[in-house]
Amino acid sequence: MTPREGAPPTGAVRFARLAEQIADDLRTRLLVGDLAEATELPVEESLRGHYAVSKPTFREAMRVLEAEGLITVRRGAIGGAVVHRPDAEHVAYSLGMALAGRGVPITDVAKALREVEPACAAACALREDRMIEVIPVLTRLHERAVKVVDNLVEVTTLSRMFHEAVVDLCGNESLAMLAGALESLWSSHESQWASHNRETSSLPRTERLHALDEHRQLIDAIAAGDAELARSIALKHLEVSQSYPTGEDLDVLISPTSVRTRFISSSN
Repeated sequence: MTPREGAPPTGAVRFARLAEQIADDLRTRLLVGDLAEATELPVEESLRGHYAVSKPTFREAMRVLEAEGLITVRRGAIGGAVVHRPDAEHVAYSLGMALAGRGVPITDVAKALREVEPACAAACALREDRMIEVIPVLTRLHERAVKVVDNLVEVTTLSRMFHEAVVDLCGNESLAMLAGALESLWSSHESQWASHNRETSSLPRTERLHALDEHRQLIDAIAAGDAELARSIALKHLEVSQSYPTGEDLDVLISPTSVRTRFISSSN
C-alpha cells in the first residue's frame, strides 16, 4: 500500500507523537507538583535516556513546553531548563495575544476589570483570615505608595501592585486567575502611560492622593468585612482611575509587543 498523496511521512508522524507524549508527561508532572517552580530539569542526556528517544525528538518536546511558558531553556555552556508553574501571567500572555489578534482596544480590558475586580474586593472582605492574609499586604503597599506619591512612575507601579494584590488575595483561585490576567494586561498599559507622562501634570498630586485615599477606604471596608461596601468602593475607584491612562486614546489597541515584553520580564 502506498502512502496517501499529501499525507506526512510515517516517520514525521511518529516523531511528532513521541515529542507530544514526552511533553505531556513532563507537563503533567509539573502541574501535579512533581516538578516545583524554579526546579532545574535534569541534564538533557539523563532525561533523554529516561524516555529513550533521539535528541531531535526530545528537543522538540522541550520546544513545546517552552512555547507554553512552562519552562525556560538555557542555551549555551550552562544549558538545562528551569520549570515555571502556570500563573496569571501565562494566562495574560495567551489572552493578550488573542485579543491583539482580534484588534481589541484596551478599554475593553478596562470594562472587564470593572466587572471582576470589585467581585475580588468583595471576596477579600469575606475571608475569615483577612486580617492576617489580606490587610497587612494591602496596607504595606498603600503606605509605600503614599511615600512616593510625587513620582508618577513609582506610585503607578505600587498602585498596580495594590490592585493585583486585591485580585490575588481574593481567596478564589479561578477568579484570581481570570481577573489576574486582565490586571496584568491593564498594568502593562498603565505602566507605559506613566512612563510617557512622567514629566507632565496629566495626573495632579491632589488627584493621586485622592486615588490613594480610596485605596485606604477599600482597606477599611475589607477589614470591616463589609463585602458590598468593598465592591462599591472598588467599582467607583476604577471608574475614575481608569480614565487617566485612556484619556482621549479610547481606541488604543492591545499591543502584542507589550504583552510579550511584560511576559518575558516577569518570567525572568
